[in-house]
This record gives sequence, C-alpha cells and structure tokens, in this order.
Amino acid sequence: MKSLLKRKVFTALMMLCYGVLSAQTLSLKITKRYLNLPVSQAHERGMMQFKIDDKLERSFKIRLAAQPEYWVFCDMAALQGKTITISYDGKSEGLSKIYQDDKIAGQDSLYREKNRPQFHFSTRRGWINDPNGMIFYQGEYHLFYQHNPYEREWENMSWGHAVSKDMVHWEELPTALSPDAMGTMFSGSTVIDYQNTAGFNRGNIPAMIVFFTVDNPEKEVQCMAYSLDKGRTWTKYDKNPLIDSKAKWNSRDTRDPRVFWYKPGNHWVMVLNERDGHSIYTSKNLKEWRYESHVTGFWECPDLFELPIDGNKNKTKWVMYGASATYMIGDFDGKTFRPESGKHYYTTGSIYAAQTFTNMPESDPRRVQIGWGRIAQPAMPFNHMMLLPTELRLRTTKNGLRLTSLPVKETEQLFTAVGQWTSLNAANANEKLKTLPSLERFRVKTKIKLSHATSAGVSLWGQRLLDYDLNSNRVNGVFYSPEDMTSMEITADIYVDRTSVEVFIDNGAYSYSFERKPNNSEDGLVFWGNNIEIKDLTLYTAKSIWE
Repeated sequence: MKSLLKRKVFTALMMLCYGVLSAQTLSLKITKRYLNLPVSQAHERGMMQFKIDDKLERSFKIRLAAQPEYWVFCDMAALQGKTITISYDGKSEGLSKIYQDDKIAGQDSLYREKNRPQFHFSTRRGWINDPNGMIFYQGEYHLFYQHNPYEREWENMSWGHAVSKDMVHWEELPTALSPDAMGTMFSGSTVIDYQNTAGFNRGNIPAMIVFFTVDNPEKEVQCMAYSLDKGRTWTKYDKNPLIDSKAKWNSRDTRDPRVFWYKPGNHWVMVLNERDGHSIYTSKNLKEWRYESHVTGFWECPDLFELPIDGNKNKTKWVMYGASATYMIGDFDGKTFRPESGKHYYTTGSIYAAQTFTNMPESDPRRVQIGWGRIAQPAMPFNHMMLLPTELRLRTTKNGLRLTSLPVKETEQLFTAVGQWTSLNAANANEKLKTLPSLERFRVKTKIKLSHATSAGVSLWGQRLLDYDLNSNRVNGVFYSPEDMTSMEITADIYVDRTSVEVFIDNGAYSYSFERKPNNSEDGLVFWGNNIEIKDLTLYTAKSIWE
C-alpha cells in the first residue's frame, strides 16, 4: 500500500510539474510583423526567452500579465517564417494572451494617447532615458536612446532608434542594440569611418560605428558595433571589449564612450567617464585605444566639443560636459583637456545626459544638443521623453565665456502666432492670454518689467512657469543674474506640452524644464506680480509632430 501510495504521489507530482512546464512555454511560427505582449506593473518580473532550434535568440525581463495594464511588442521582421519557443519563469497566465499581428496593440491610438507629448519625442512603448549615438548621415538625423522595450520602467537596457529629416518629426526604427551574453547595452556614441580606419567599410560605403558600454554585475566594458545600411542592421565586433578598465580604476563605473575624429592629430578620440571624471583615450583604428589623460569632477555621459566664440570661427574654445549639464571651458590638444573656467551651468531641471549631434555637414556646423527629459507620462504604456533639440553657442558675457541654448530653427514650423502685443499691464495681458484656443499645448514669448525688487512671472493653473525673484536673483529657485546687472526686465520663451514645460530666459542665457502639474486652481494662464509691465507678448498655438 505504501509503495502504491508513493507511486500515486510521484505520478501526481510529475503531472503537476509537466503542467507547469507546458504552461510556461509557447511555440509559435512567426507569420506577422509584431508579437504583442501583455504587461502589468502589479506583477513581479520574470525572465522570458525566445529560442530557435534550442538556440537562444533573446532573453529579457518582463511583467507578463493575463489582465494587462498595457501592451508592448517585439518586432519580428527578421524572424519571419521561423518557429520560436517562448519560455517564461514568472506567472505564466499571460502566455496565452500573446498574439501576432501586423500592427502593435494600440496602433489605432498611437501618438494620440492622453498624456503623449505632442511636440517632444517619446517612444511608442516602454521606457527611455539617455540619448545615445546622435549623428547626421546622408540627410538623416539619428537619435539612439537608452530603452526598455518591454516595460515603462528601467530594465533590459537596449539602444532604441529613431530617424528624422528635421530633428522635429521622428520615425521609430527597430531596436538597434539588444542585451547579449556579455550584458546590457549602456550609453555611447556613433561615428562614420570615412577613411576605413577600422576596416569595416564595403567598397564606397563607409561604416557607421557605434561605441557603447556593456554593463553586467561584475563590471562595465567598452564595445563597438558597425552598420553598412545607414543604421538599419548592426554587427557587433567579434573581439569586444575594446577597453576593460575596472582594475585600473578599482571601480565598475567606467562607461559612456564619446568618440570623435580629431583632425589636427589625424586620430580618434574617446572621452570615457571613469570613476571620478572623464578620461581621454586615442586610437588610429578604433580598435586599439591608448589612455592619455583624465579630468576629475564629472559623472557619466561625457561630451567634448569645440565652439566658435561669439560666432567667430577663427576664435574657438573647447567645452567639456557631463551628465548633470555642468561644463568646463578650456583648450584641447587631442590628448589633454586643460580647463580654464568652470564648472558652469546654463540649464537645469529635468534635463540629464544630454548629447550633441556629430558629423554635421560643413554647410551647417551647428552644435545641436538633445537631452533626456526626466518627466513621467502618467498611466501611459511609455515613459519619459526627449527635450527639444537646441543649438549651443559660446558667448562672451560679463562673467566670461558661457554656453547659451535655444531651440533649433526647425522647431519654428510647429508654432503659429495667434496674437502679438506690446506695453500691457497685467490685467490687459491676462485678457489676451484668454484668447489662446487651447491650453493643452502652446507657446508664450514675453518680456516683463518689474516695478519693485520683488517677484513676478507667469503661472498656469497655479503652477509657476516663470518666477523671477529680483530681490534674491532667482528664476524658479535657481540663481540667475542678467547681463545688465541693474535690469528690472526679463524675457522668457515658454514651451508648454501636455506633460512638460521648457523655458528659455534672455535669449538662451539660461533655460530650465520641469513636469507640468495637473490643474489645481481656476486661474488658467496668468501673469502675476506687483504692478508689472508686459513689454512684449506673443502667443502661439502648437502643432503635433505626429500629425
């Protein structure tokens, strides 16, 4: 009897195990473009794997759910006709909800969702953070970015990819770099190897080469991949990593390679954040790198670029930049950056890890920057956004050389002036503000003059978009001293999207951005302050970049 009982228990356990295993796998022949996956933030993450003939094709963490809050997708274009086996080690009920289609789930409402930014870039689904690899090539601006395609929170770091003809309207492409056996794909940069220094070119086609950090629990190492079809497909270098500097720095914080061609020295330069600052490496072939120097005091996402002073191409300085938007100004000889002033700031708020475009055409030598806007998109199947592309310039000020930043001229196509006035008091100006057709998305450009050394500005539903405290020289809480130290005036160019606010002060001398709060008053859009004069006021409606 005991033996029979044991056999029955064993059989029951085996059936239970078989049921669990079968419930956690799904076999599919790929016949459609997309695989749609149900997700809920209420679930714990599990590991999902795709296998083809028992060979691992990809693995990622996901909160699979039978009752989804939203859907994400996998682009299966490269696997058409193949049979994949999907396994999942979390709660398996959601496996039965996975389905194929030639549209992503929610395609019909894509870019029109309630909290979708309307003139800022955001990804179709998932999380985004640092912009990566920004480059101009053959008429296209490429924006890569840190991306979790499978959830609205950080994980599965990959390189998302979008292209644009004007830095305003974007087309999303398939994920460029996905995690592999080495680790996940962290930030980096992109170059075009016109001289075939790395040997990847094909005939007259120069390789587009990305440099990126691979992150794993042990360390961070620097790697590269190349493309011969304008960034549509990528091949990872088979001798990665290029740089493994954990032991040298006694730190795993070695990341975010920023690579560019230094023409005077006829060599490549890599700026790499290592532990307590930015290191300079050089190379002739993009594969072998030599350490040259180090500047302390920065954290993550380096950038290093040359700018003309006051637009004079014969007088230039170099700017070294870090993730927090602080910078130093100095000289660079191809191996060593020597700071002369700093650290300075020109922008604050939601911006982080901004990067500038490389390979700009000689006919358009602007230094254009895009920053990650750390602004949540509530109750949406995507999260965070990119800020407006801005042109950086180096100007002489009363305090010395400083960066300025203004939205690129291409953004002007989005805004239509619907009213312009001069010399108004606050009451009259507030009547004019009521003429805006909608407060969902708009732009206000204004110059105000204070009559007392107190504070004044513009608010929207009780949230202060501009708060200029002349007594303590603060703009929205941050110290700011105008070029004319005795001025009672301030200009502001205010861009309001569905979930964000960007403000540019005094022709870009200072800017800031923050999350737009829900309506918490009945005031609407109003000027406030003690007997202020609105010297100039222009109102604009804003088009959607998705229409």
